[in-house]
Amino acid sequence: MKAIYTMPGHLIRRLQQLSASIFAERMREADVDLTSPQFAALAMLQEHPGIDQATLAGMIAHDRATIGGVIERLCAKGLIERQTNPKDRRAKVLALTPEGAERIAHIRPIVEEMQRNLLVGLDEDEKREFIRLATKVAIAGNDRTRAPLRMPPEKPADKTGTD
Repeated sequence: MKAIYTMPGHLIRRLQQLSASIFAERMREADVDLTSPQFAALAMLQEHPGIDQATLAGMIAHDRATIGGVIERLCAKGLIERQTNPKDRRAKVLALTPEGAERIAHIRPIVEEMQRNLLVGLDEDEKREFIRLATKVAIAGNDRTRAPLRMPPEKPADKTGTD
């Protein structure tokens, strides 16, 4: 059945295999013990320090069970820490450790370069079009997944009158 080779689901699975394989290869080359979900968690915590585990899960589109294991492994590696939420002493928030900040600074350029090389065979216009279309599909189907992407509400801009 050659039709399978043009089925979107089959192609998406193959692209995921390619992405995971290249990511693992690049991390081995850099002598870094990190998975793609762990990188996503570190990168998001770098941009949004002090978020809780559920918020992090939504921001990187992982279910709560999966993110729990990711967080445990990152804590065990000394890359993130749980801290008491100053607004709710019963809740915990997440933050990079100094080692975690150093690790993400080291590997971010590697991952960014990998992204540029991931869409092998496409010219620059085709890469932009692929990303546009893949984003459109991901947004349209977001609520049909068990782990939808959920961004926290944006904080209001500071209205101090200084620009």
